[in-house]
Amino acid sequence: MARITIATTGNKAGLPPLLHRIPWAWLGVVPFFAVVTAFMFWPAISIIVQSFLDRQRNVTLQNIIDLSQPFIVSSYLYTIRLSAASALGGGILGFLMAYAVTIGGLPRSVRSLLLTFSGVASNFAGIPLAFAFIATLGQLGLVTSMLRNIGINLYPAFSLYSFWGLVITYIYFQIPLMVLIMTPALDGLKREWREAAENLGATPWHYWRYVALPILLPAILGTMVLLFGNAFGAHATAFALTGGGSQASVVTILIAAQLSSDALQNPGMGNALALGMIVIMAFTIAIYTWLRRMSERWLCS
Repeated sequence: MARITIATTGNKAGLPPLLHRIPWAWLGVVPFFAVVTAFMFWPAISIIVQSFLDRQRNVTLQNIIDLSQPFIVSSYLYTIRLSAASALGGGILGFLMAYAVTIGGLPRSVRSLLLTFSGVASNFAGIPLAFAFIATLGQLGLVTSMLRNIGINLYPAFSLYSFWGLVITYIYFQIPLMVLIMTPALDGLKREWREAAENLGATPWHYWRYVALPILLPAILGTMVLLFGNAFGAHATAFALTGGGSQASVVTILIAAQLSSDALQNPGMGNALALGMIVIMAFTIAIYTWLRRMSERWLCS
């Protein structure tokens, strides 16, 4: 059988010089950039533009000025407090769990089970999560009924549909995310550091106080900042629990009301509220990136 040989001269396959210099590996990330452009950059640009348009599509600054209204400021503060409380609670509990399965010496089977569960639970949010908590801690929930049978009444002192009820619900998907991110960071602590500290007479408290914790602190704070952003952008869980009522003044619910409600519909105001969220989220991501780089100096060296 004769072999067919294709000979090319100059650049390969006769491609233009510019295309010849571009690695073909870039084709693999074209879908990624297409998705990012279609679902992140383009919507963000659209939100920015429409924030400065009124109902008649005329340019205006009134939407931005209206962000200073008391109920809007109160909504932002409520969402910030909700996000901060859930990030703090989920961060502490998640760090302790990650510590238990890494440095704590628990069996590897427990670690595998926890990491597998965390990978699933970190994406369990929205309406299914709200329904699960209603069935568990609602007024007729399983745990509520069990406690009532032994003489402990959660309601009306506690309500799943209040601020702390939302915090507890948010913590459910914050803990797994903390576990997934902090487990590699804890694995990055080198045994030589502990041995060197012990050889110099350091106790376990001194090792954590002066060696391990300062190294892990940027990673811990950076992950908690990420948890804050994760809770700040949540919408479906809070809406499913409260029905969009006034008892949960979350910014995302307020945005939905401005964009789709018959009585409160004001697309310009809704986009201005979303623009405020973009600014806060951008600031959050910038802090997380800075803290992450600080932690990588030690943990990835």
